[in-house]
Amino acid sequence: MRTVLRRPDFRLLFGALLASMAAESILLLALAIWVKDLTGSDGLAGATIFAIIAPMTLAPLVGWVVDRYRRRPFFVAANLGTAMLLTPLFAVRDRADVWIIYVVAALYGLSYLTLSATLSGLIRQLVPSELLADANGALQTVRQGLRLGGPLAGAALYAAVGGWLLATLAMVGFVTAAAVVGLLRVAEAEPAAATLRWPAELGAGLQHLAGEPALRRALLGYGLGSLVMGFSESLIFAYVDQGLDRDAAFVGVLVTVQGVGGLVGGLLSPAVVRRVGEVGALAAGVTFFGPAALALAWPDLRLGVLALLLAGVSLPLTMVGLATLIQRRTPPRLLGRVAAASEALVSGPQACSIGAGALLVGVFDYRLLFVLVGVVTTAAGAWLWRGRRLSPPPGSPAGVPAPRRPHPAEHLTPDATRL
Repeated sequence: MRTVLRRPDFRLLFGALLASMAAESILLLALAIWVKDLTGSDGLAGATIFAIIAPMTLAPLVGWVVDRYRRRPFFVAANLGTAMLLTPLFAVRDRADVWIIYVVAALYGLSYLTLSATLSGLIRQLVPSELLADANGALQTVRQGLRLGGPLAGAALYAAVGGWLLATLAMVGFVTAAAVVGLLRVAEAEPAAATLRWPAELGAGLQHLAGEPALRRALLGYGLGSLVMGFSESLIFAYVDQGLDRDAAFVGVLVTVQGVGGLVGGLLSPAVVRRVGEVGALAAGVTFFGPAALALAWPDLRLGVLALLLAGVSLPLTMVGLATLIQRRTPPRLLGRVAAASEALVSGPQACSIGAGALLVGVFDYRLLFVLVGVVTTAAGAWLWRGRRLSPPPGSPAGVPAPRRPHPAEHLTPDATRL
């Protein structure tokens, strides 16, 4: 990881992302708290998160737009646009204005998807292939670190200064990111003109994911795990209340423990990718979630701390493994569409899983549900592990992917073979 941080261009991008990720971490929870404060409704507050996730359905369109422009200027424009879309929050006064928060939340979800897809391509432009895991690991380490205090800081700031000033601070973060990335000097050619009709261009990302064996297995396995992983968002409250007989506020302590595990996972993830490859790292991350969930079926605090640490380690392993695999196995001209589509394919099942978990925890014993989560994620991780040879460790004799039939969208594109 130190090697990639020695690169001046990546250090500049890293500094920009520190600003934008800090803005993101304080903003998400604060929007839901703002709705709760104005309405007194837990359901309406939870709907704020749904509003952020809903734009994932537009992933093919977002990825197609991202692939039409050069990465650096588009990333700058997207950050400035994100800052601007927060300005309607200054008009929020009372319960009648809650719709404004929902609109901003939905637009922010669209912006998040856009920035993620653009960032994947920008990293691919800046960093050589052998350092992609280190770059993604560095960013995941920061993201997990911000999870330790960012949401709580956002909630505290909202309580102290209100939503308007919090929106201002978030806007400053995104504008700072735009300004810093604007200083980057990246040699980028203009994207090639589209060669297919627009429906085929929109679906090119999904078709690439389906046609590339390692990516297909990665998303199928991770998607299966995601269908139950989200249960834990609701189950953890039942674990604290019914299992540990503690106040709901104690969940914050366990989230902090998970964040510590996330820091460890972020630091270890590049080495894991180099050791077992991208699919292997993803498999390890999904598999680690299994025993963590099984341990939480037994209400013991010492065991719970170990389980939350393990669950924290699992998340960056999955994120770094999947992100690096996408960047290495996708032609640059398709990277925006593939990154956006994969984000939607992962976030969609997770969102459904969170909602299903909230319903099921009221019907079934939380311990039984934790056992279900543990069994399914362990099985998904084992299935992914069996396919780890589809993405051998970089530099190994088998580390060059087998030739595949090119997708029609890559036809006659000069940069299509730059893997």
